Amino acid sequence: MTLMAAAAMTVTMAQQMPVAPDYLKPGDKVAILSLASTPKKAYVDAGVATLKQWGYVPVVGEHVLDNCHGYAGTPQQRLDDLLKALRDPSVKAILSTRGGYGSAMMLGLIHPDTLAKYPKWIIGYSDITSLHSAQVRAGNMSLHANMCGNLADKDADPVIQGYLRDILRGQLPTYRVPAHAYNQPGTAQGILLGGNMAVFSVNFSGSDQWDFLDRDYIADRDIILFFEDVGESIPRVASMLTQLRLKGVLNRVRGIIIGRFTDYKAQNGYTDMNDMLHDQLSSFGLDIPICYDFPASHDESWNYPLIEGHPVTLDVTETGVTLRF
Repeated sequence: MTLMAAAAMTVTMAQQMPVAPDYLKPGDKVAILSLASTPKKAYVDAGVATLKQWGYVPVVGEHVLDNCHGYAGTPQQRLDDLLKALRDPSVKAILSTRGGYGSAMMLGLIHPDTLAKYPKWIIGYSDITSLHSAQVRAGNMSLHANMCGNLADKDADPVIQGYLRDILRGQLPTYRVPAHAYNQPGTAQGILLGGNMAVFSVNFSGSDQWDFLDRDYIADRDIILFFEDVGESIPRVASMLTQLRLKGVLNRVRGIIIGRFTDYKAQNGYTDMNDMLHDQLSSFGLDIPICYDFPASHDESWNYPLIEGHPVTLDVTETGVTLRF
């Protein structure tokens, strides 16, 4: 390979790597937006108070408390709030008030190129997974983390809040968690993708313009996949995992991080979701590191911030798990 060809390949690969939005400085503006379901006003107030405490200037979106059939306004109204925040150069990040349902509705009204023009941190989890996936597909990193409701909760974990605050300032974490009996040892590298399993598997593992596995975008880049969920039955989660396999998602995965599944009942002979996941993943014969019970979940006291699209190293050993950004 000639030097010129090697340089061209280097540039191409750099262009394919998702971009980290600018990190925040004291006095920066952060938009508080409802991108899915309508929140309680207390959630918005909590977000405002915490952002001020962290040294930022909160800007509350016009439609934050609107209610249109349970959603925070129509898809177009929510998109208008999002576009206003993205296009405002003084706004450096976007904090979601809550998840629920509806964020994917906006994606039929916006092109990936529009998101690509305005790399900014979008912060949230649950239904906000759709926007994280869209961000990565557009070429931007995104931040899977707790939202407004948790930020001023009296029971909020200060360590987890500290991780979010530090990431926004540019201090990247290394997470170390205990071993689990089902862990499959190994070390892998790749870009981190995933989130809420229902949103991830149904909306994005085989879509067209928003599919982040589009080979024109990330070519053959390796993936570290993480997922969690709430209120989904054991058979439903088994079906989602099968979808990911049949659609070819797992062919690109070099490591799997399984978060916590909550609010489900014993079913099909399983009392623990991890028992089913372990059986099914074992049957797939994946020779990759897999860890269970990682702190990513709808339990906000057990939900470490995860930077989607960021290169990570996952190291699973018999004594514990390390995730390095």
